[in-house]
Amino acid sequence: MQDPLELLIKTYLEEFVSRNRAAKTLADGLRVVGTGLRPLVERLSFRTKDVQTRAREFLSLGYESDEIFGVLENARGWGKLYRKAGYPAIFIEQASESARGQDSPISEWLRVFGEKPVCHAAILVEDIENAVFYLEKQSVAFAGSITGARDSDCRQVFAAPEMIEGRAFSVLELTERHRGSTFFLPPEAESLVPPARSRR
Repeated sequence: MQDPLELLIKTYLEEFVSRNRAAKTLADGLRVVGTGLRPLVERLSFRTKDVQTRAREFLSLGYESDEIFGVLENARGWGKLYRKAGYPAIFIEQASESARGQDSPISEWLRVFGEKPVCHAAILVEDIENAVFYLEKQSVAFAGSITGARDSDCRQVFAAPEMIEGRAFSVLELTERHRGSTFFLPPEAESLVPPARSRR
């Protein structure tokens, strides 16, 4: 009998790849060499109206809240990270409950796409410049430049969002890690997204 958690992740990944051209390009290339995408998936992100409720699907399969990470808050909302050894991390975010959440892009995204789809997947790569170079040769566009200095602990870059009916639907992230780093954003990215702060 197959592991129900592996089946769940496989289902989410297949759906993400089927609707995100950058992810499909990467998955097709990895399939050619027999690696597949799943071993390289570091994180899947979801949007929801209620983080605690949405997390139950993963908590029931052995995930736990990452209390070291705490809660990531920014102007549009907040989110929590969940982990289980040997599986991709799960990040779940929702719009702020205060008035500022009314105009959050999370609320609009949920209205159009619902809570089920993966909105963002992060893939581990060995050399981020190399990965960008080869993906660009396959017509994958990137939304910006690489964040994080060469040889730093964590570096990342985002492919251009997959658009559906003029709306950003999903995005593929490439992440390069060194020295066992597990933090969510490179230090250089803190100016773009405020660092996690506890809501306890």
